[in-house]
Amino acid sequence: MSHKPEIKIPASQDATRQQLLGAAGEVFAEVGFRNATVREICRRAGANIAAINYHFGDKEKLYAEVLRYAHTRALEKYPAFQGVAADATAEQKLRAFVHSFLLRIFDDSPTACHGKLMSREMIEPTAALDSLVEEFIRPMAGQLWKIVADILGCPLNDERVRLCAFSVVSQCVFYHHCGPVVSRLSGRPAADAAAIEKLAAHITKFSLAAMKNFSDKKR
Repeated sequence: MSHKPEIKIPASQDATRQQLLGAAGEVFAEVGFRNATVREICRRAGANIAAINYHFGDKEKLYAEVLRYAHTRALEKYPAFQGVAADATAEQKLRAFVHSFLLRIFDDSPTACHGKLMSREMIEPTAALDSLVEEFIRPMAGQLWKIVADILGCPLNDERVRLCAFSVVSQCVFYHHCGPVVSRLSGRPAADAAAIEKLAAHITKFSLAAMKNFSDKKR
């Protein structure tokens, strides 16, 4: 019995672009922008070496798009205030913000590279960081600052708002960036869903307690 040869249908241009984004995200997360090669990205994507130039222009533009793509997917999966009503208290919103932030940076699913990409970008910032800040990070910072200002009971432009907001975020990124040390000191494995939820509760409680000392509401 003879078998007809399998007919391979060429991937669409859109599919090739998505494959390049996925492969590039993996490579950039593993070795960083500077050490990543176009050849390796195309090899993993199963694409022609000229595909990056065709779809993105060059490696730098591809990297900028990968950062944007990773942020967009992370926010779609874990919105900043998921599950919290619009009329929730500032304390409840802070808890949701922290929990979602941790879920995004700790997400280690096969298609997620947001946390690793941002870790590398903080160590070796690239030209892509400016647009990333304006499109994603600044708007989210604004949301957190409004929450903190409400908790402190002071104007949004008060320096305490910015400093307290940075302190909240610093706790989150510490547990991610210093995860290997934290796990060795605590004797616990990498964060799972239950551990992340517990950590979010701790960071929120700790931050609220600290902000009481800076609050105008107690005066």
